[in-house]
Amino acid sequence: MVEFAPFKTIATMISSSYPSFSLPPKSSFAPMPSLSAATVFLRPLSSAPMGDDSGMDAVQRRLMFEDECILVDENDKVVGHDTKYNCHLMEKIEKGNMLHRAFSVFLFNSKYELLLQQRSATKVTFPLVWTNTCCSHPLYRDTELIDENALGVRNAAQRKLRDELGIPSEDVPVDEFTPLGRILYKAASDGKWGEHELDYVLFIVRDVNLSPNPDEVKDIKYANPEQLRELVRKADGGEEGLKLSPWFKLIVDNFLFEWWDRVHKGTLNEAVDMKTIHKLT
Repeated sequence: MVEFAPFKTIATMISSSYPSFSLPPKSSFAPMPSLSAATVFLRPLSSAPMGDDSGMDAVQRRLMFEDECILVDENDKVVGHDTKYNCHLMEKIEKGNMLHRAFSVFLFNSKYELLLQQRSATKVTFPLVWTNTCCSHPLYRDTELIDENALGVRNAAQRKLRDELGIPSEDVPVDEFTPLGRILYKAASDGKWGEHELDYVLFIVRDVNLSPNPDEVKDIKYANPEQLRELVRKADGGEEGLKLSPWFKLIVDNFLFEWWDRVHKGTLNEAVDMKTIHKLT
């Protein structure tokens, strides 16, 4: 049995010194278009947030009320927008079937090790779980609403890698992300909060500088496939208090190891399927 190496704390994590590495050249992406003045997006009517949130961390409170997620239907068509707060209330998710666009970044170094993160204790949904490199949402803004070649999502991924992990934008150029596919899932975090997301899976192979934001990230670790399998085994068995995020577990169970093997072989582009929306439970 492969022993899963102890996690490194952020304080002991050092920046990578590997040379820059990227996947084989892909076809160039179209230039960023601007939204048509005739395009109108409406926010669905919703009541003011209810409940006692006095214990919410100040940083998370600001993000929950200021960030506007993109609401979509099950075909990924934009139908509106709402606060991150409302989009993650299970009551609204269940009653209004509120579905928002999201992304999951899988960043590999030049040794093809996957960068994992443990979410901070102050995260509103799924605190302290281990997950893929970065998981978040494109916001309702011009640069992140661009559908062509998933450019809006890629722009958002670059932004959040900087915000959460301190990765400079030049270390993760938007044209280096490979959008592989989309999944649709729903998961409850606790009695109040949850996720209902149409999630874009993005791969990128780069050696990067890291400076994790403790408001977002508790810990980080690079793992090879054998180490990740051991982490999954321990999480499934309830060992050491380890837990995985539900979206990460769904991607691991259905796609990750095949795609990871393709990264090694240089055939990742052959796995791209942005037409199918996989409904996973």
